[in-house]
Amino acid sequence: MRSLTEKNWPLPLGMIENKEHDYEYAVLIGIINQEQSAQQVSDYLDELAFLTLTAGGEVKKRFTQKLDTPHPKTFIGSGKMEDVRAYVKSHDISTVVFDDELTPAQQANIEELLKCKILDRTGLILDIFAQRAKTSYARTQVELAQYQYLLPRLKGLWTHLERQRGGIGMRGPGETEIETDRRIVRDKISLLKKKLTTIDRQMATQRGNRGSLIRVALVGYTNVGKSTLMNVLSKSDVFAENKLFATLDTTVRKVVIGNLPFLLSDTVGFIRKLPTQLVESFKSTLDEVHEADLLLHVVDIAHPQFEAHIASVNELLAELKVQDKPTLMVFNKIDAYKAEAYDETDLVLERGSEHYSLEEWKETWMSKTEGDAVFVSAAKKTNMEYFRNRVYKKVREQHITRFPYNHFLYLEIEVEE
Repeated sequence: MRSLTEKNWPLPLGMIENKEHDYEYAVLIGIINQEQSAQQVSDYLDELAFLTLTAGGEVKKRFTQKLDTPHPKTFIGSGKMEDVRAYVKSHDISTVVFDDELTPAQQANIEELLKCKILDRTGLILDIFAQRAKTSYARTQVELAQYQYLLPRLKGLWTHLERQRGGIGMRGPGETEIETDRRIVRDKISLLKKKLTTIDRQMATQRGNRGSLIRVALVGYTNVGKSTLMNVLSKSDVFAENKLFATLDTTVRKVVIGNLPFLLSDTVGFIRKLPTQLVESFKSTLDEVHEADLLLHVVDIAHPQFEAHIASVNELLAELKVQDKPTLMVFNKIDAYKAEAYDETDLVLERGSEHYSLEEWKETWMSKTEGDAVFVSAAKKTNMEYFRNRVYKKVREQHITRFPYNHFLYLEIEVEE
């Protein structure tokens, strides 16, 4: 492997096409501890498997281990690592994906032991973002996040690079290849930050030129149907697909309901353990959330972990300091919701939320949100007229607050489900 100065840069961080087939065989690894129960780890690995599929891989097996803290050298214990090594060797596994972020040293050590490509959750998400980025702005954001992730891992990636030997004739202003590579990456990060700063100023000017229209932002976990919902509301053709992070670029459309116009923006989806590099590099994309007067928090109610998804999104909204904005909860995909069967005569199994009917969930969340919740199916266009009326009412409230002198222009309409 050649140094950065000798080859095209950057390298792909994640999945690459296998010569024998169009996908890579992968195994997943997670640890169970006090912060992550066995059930939570199972759910996280389900999501990691979907991420792997989105990136172009096929999961063949999952490994989990109970550990109070990750092993400092290999993340998992030596016995479990030997099991992984044997499976990787015997099943033509080309990629091993860890659910938690690895340190540069751990990644290098594991790669040396398993002799295959090692990714953590962050690296996998960055790879998907790199695949999905279509515009120059999105590619710049992703590239910056990749370089920031890669910088501390250069030593592990370029194991052929050795320090120059000291001694007679070797002293002086020399520079090793690894130091050269680090300098190149730091310079690239600096250039990308300057480029993003320029684009951010341009986008801020664009947002300022949008006039006095009320701004509404779609937020939510990835793959909950935000883009499909936007297509229905705005009658546009925003790209939507049943994969994670189908939308990276913020799309803004003018929408008119009744005689009330407003701006609707679709933002990048959130996810648990979202890499900090991406939060930082996509800051300006998330500025649409800052600028919004109203948030439509879209939820996939058919997902068994939808309440955990809500909590993850709320946590990130709190990080962005927008958790107090007026919000309408939009529970999407009601056509796909199925409650688990429950036998009332079962004396062992207690009835839990997984057994709730859709009507029970409606009552639960109507109570939690003081009525600021709607239940729809964007794909089937179920309850969409009711949803449009609720959005109209919420936008009208914001409009009257900002422009109290012309509220009579927009009449209040009856909202019935």
